[in-house]
Amino acid sequence: MIELKPCPLCKSEYTYEMDNLLVCPECGHEWNPEETETTAEGFVVKDSNGNILQNGDSVVTIKNLPVKGTSQSIKAGTKVRNIRLVDSDHNIDCKIDGFGAMALKSEFVKKA
Repeated sequence: MIELKPCPLCKSEYTYEMDNLLVCPECGHEWNPEETETTAEGFVVKDSNGNILQNGDSVVTIKNLPVKGTSQSIKAGTKVRNIRLVDSDHNIDCKIDGFGAMALKSEFVKKA
């Protein structure tokens, strides 16, 4: 019997092969097993241009971002230094001068 890898999203052990992909019947996730072996950390964060981000990188916002609870917004072109990556919807934690601690989505920044 061939031992298949569990689902990287829900960790289900009931995966099956379909063509060259593995499929999870519980969450419906499909992935290529060769691609997932190359990612050591478990998740990869990419900016709006497709560059891979790492902890400690500097990024620049590409559009004005509204901030909940205030009438101010983070202007396009604001440089954010020393980011920290987290595995959530807003996958960048950082501190922005004048705003304090923030969580940003990687799709709205580019690597500086």
